[in-house]
Amino acid sequence: MTIIKQDDFVQSIQDALQHISYFHPLDYISALADAYEREQSPAAKDAIAQILTNSRMCAEGHRPICQDTGIVVVFLKVGMNVQWEATLSVTEMVNEGVRRAYLQPDNVLRASIVADPAFGRTNTKDNTPAVIHYEIVPGDTVDVKIAAKGGGSENKAKFAMLNPSDSIVDWVVKTVPTMGAGWCPPGMLGIGIGGTAEKAMILAKEALMDRIDMTQLKARGPKNKIEELRIELYEKVNALGIGAQGLGGLSTVLDIKILDYPTHAASKPIAIIPNCAATRHAHFTLDGSGVAVLPTPRLDAWPDITWHPDRNARRVDLDTLTPADVASWKAGDRLLLSGRLLTGRDAAHKRIADLFASGQGLPPGVDFTNRVIYYVGPVAPVREEVVGPAGPTTATRMDKFTEMMLEKTGLIAMVGKAERGPLGLEAIRKHKAAYLMAVGGAAYLVSKAIRASRCVAFEELGMEAIYEFTVDDMPVTVAVDAAGSNVHETGPAEWKERIRNLPILG
Repeated sequence: MTIIKQDDFVQSIQDALQHISYFHPLDYISALADAYEREQSPAAKDAIAQILTNSRMCAEGHRPICQDTGIVVVFLKVGMNVQWEATLSVTEMVNEGVRRAYLQPDNVLRASIVADPAFGRTNTKDNTPAVIHYEIVPGDTVDVKIAAKGGGSENKAKFAMLNPSDSIVDWVVKTVPTMGAGWCPPGMLGIGIGGTAEKAMILAKEALMDRIDMTQLKARGPKNKIEELRIELYEKVNALGIGAQGLGGLSTVLDIKILDYPTHAASKPIAIIPNCAATRHAHFTLDGSGVAVLPTPRLDAWPDITWHPDRNARRVDLDTLTPADVASWKAGDRLLLSGRLLTGRDAAHKRIADLFASGQGLPPGVDFTNRVIYYVGPVAPVREEVVGPAGPTTATRMDKFTEMMLEKTGLIAMVGKAERGPLGLEAIRKHKAAYLMAVGGAAYLVSKAIRASRCVAFEELGMEAIYEFTVDDMPVTVAVDAAGSNVHETGPAEWKERIRNLPILG
């Protein structure tokens, strides 16, 4: 009989969450480096270079890969012969490990979890509770798979109840483009097939815990129908041309993982859950011998790729920016922003909307006239940092506020990640504004361009408050210009056609 001590279990959870906050799995790094070498799209290649450079910086500096440090998901297989030496329940022990990990002073992680999700949405301040899945199995160990799942990728999850005769391939190929780029491709797709509705979703999530091995699978050839399906979907999803960050390119997915389960004869449940460029997960087993130790990867495992600004990038002075300047930008232009910009995301936009609705206007000290807003919720700074990792959040969540912001505040440009939806695009075109895209998955790299930070409104919202950042050569791409040209439409369309005509991929 194995005795698992409470302190060992809690410490193992804490250590694992810290570990995955700054170390990418090496299978992901290897697959992404291969994608970089194959990539022919300059925009996608630049985005991948930023992600790889950011990854190495985080491994060196032990700071989060992404500002969204995720919701914790745990799959536990508890041996039937295990005995616990503990005063807390297993769920309480997991949450204590989460609490300690996210509040660890030398690498504070962002607390993103809100209680009362339908109404108050109050931040729990320590990222608890985790989502935990249990399985009681024969044996005398505790097997732990743990992940920190970002909201941008989780929000793109899809589910359907197919008819038994429906094609899985057709549904996946039709569905992936509807997910947009808010999940920060290239990454993985976890697919669950069968069971019931909730079982298919759990299977899809658990599939993401596996290592990337598509290159090895294709080299040795498939051994069963599921592996054949993985390869077929991998090739057909990449042939869509969505590419890194949705900019168009050869690599949209690095791997497709599939788990299945018996289902009712009348049903064919299917779920897709994407993993983003952060790809945070770890696997360890407790056998009673003490705290689990995850191997520290060697820095020479990272490819010798360092991102540098495009030599043709235009430098933009945010402090003297005018609507005429914005009108001169063209979709696809690379910009380097310097000067002061304001931040704001979901909660701040809602507050501003409520203020206007009540006739009060913007809070004192907030002026968006001829300014740029950055959709971001940064990690709290540590040590000498001005701000912690501060990558962009998904821009579509702000679409319903965009008309208000452009009409009533004097705002002329926005920075976020991924595409804009119909409402946002309509407002941008109407007001001849611009939408600029920063790379999701490069949060630590972006934070190095931020030279100063001060809170200007809604301090009680924490990471969702309005800040003023002073930036120096912050890299962005013009995703939607004042004329309405949109790289998230033109890029994938161009590369889908190019891929169709490539002999190796067509």
